[in-house]
Amino acid sequence: MTGRSRILMVMPYAHLVRKAVQAGFEVYAIWDPNLVGDNRSEVVARSAEVIWTDFKDEPGLRWCVTETAIRYGVEHVLHLGWEDTQIPVAEQAEALGLAPNPAASLRVVNDKAAMRRVLAERGLSTVRTVELGTPDGVADALAGFDLPVVVKPTRLAGSRGVRLVRDGADLAAWADMLAADGYHGPVLVEEFLRGNEFSVETLSAGGTHHVVGITAKQVTPLPLFVETGHLHPAPLTAADRRAITDLVTALLDVAGYRFGPAHTEVILTPAGPKIVESQARLGGDRIPLLVEVATGFDIEAGVFQALAGKPVEPAIASRVGCVAFFQLQPGRLESVDGLDEIEALPYVRELKFPFRQGDLVPETVSSGTRHGHVVFAAATAAEAQLRADQLRGRLRAVTSPDGASR
Repeated sequence: MTGRSRILMVMPYAHLVRKAVQAGFEVYAIWDPNLVGDNRSEVVARSAEVIWTDFKDEPGLRWCVTETAIRYGVEHVLHLGWEDTQIPVAEQAEALGLAPNPAASLRVVNDKAAMRRVLAERGLSTVRTVELGTPDGVADALAGFDLPVVVKPTRLAGSRGVRLVRDGADLAAWADMLAADGYHGPVLVEEFLRGNEFSVETLSAGGTHHVVGITAKQVTPLPLFVETGHLHPAPLTAADRRAITDLVTALLDVAGYRFGPAHTEVILTPAGPKIVESQARLGGDRIPLLVEVATGFDIEAGVFQALAGKPVEPAIASRVGCVAFFQLQPGRLESVDGLDEIEALPYVRELKFPFRQGDLVPETVSSGTRHGHVVFAAATAAEAQLRADQLRGRLRAVTSPDGASR
């Protein structure tokens, strides 16, 4: 016996296992051996036990959660990974009395359609929306909207399948995109919200929602909505910041969300902020690192400190954290230079470039097809934009159109 509190984590990335252990927990992990990837060795090394199961086998995953939790006498079950397996895990944990959140709250936060229904019932962030069981009925639904509209699958993440539809050609391209992804499930047709987009990072404990910060987003040209960069903290007026904060915490309240991180996307329209979607997890795209660069607050470590009963104390930003995603021409990578120059700069915190000479560089149509990134610090938002442009320019990559792949 170690005397440490035991927690069961489903789909825990290596750095989260490390921070849980540093916070004093003994970690038991459940992972899919086909998905763990580069995390595997550190997850195994830092966990008291790793249990392997197929996440696509929902009954098997449920049994694994229950059996592991009982066998090792864990005190909490946490799932901070992909949303598509969070609800079955939460339901099993709730049945055992080990869930930090009721499963019903995750249905509201994670499911785009359920979130829209709950917000509409409360008169919060009203957005004209039609929910359809499959993509097949979208063409008929468009008759009730003024174009353009946004169409989105309710069960995909990472900007996959989200598109602006302005005409029949856009609709056909969207249908092809979903078919290529093998998606035939529920979709939403929503009015197009005009305005700048932001994400709100929160950490809840005991039903109190702490707003860690608001991040400004940059996205690809329409009709897609893939992020090309993030800036933290977002340059906002005090009034806009308060309106966004109040709306997001109201969503978490009505959802019944009580513990853990949430990542909520908002568009600031002329009529005020409107919620785009939310997820019961940490923000992607290295946003937690941007928060740490700007404020010194480690939201990932904060999750486990809050679980241990310590207060959540977000910090005020003293500088700007930024991530810029590289944007190369699709094709076969012939040569690349400048990576060492970028990494040596004193204000650069992290550099990722996932391609080698000869690899195919895909067209960017989702977060999973972007071309790497650089995380860096700046004194102001204006300096951050200047540095982003300079850093992208330092990456000298040559691609050949031969073999260009979507």
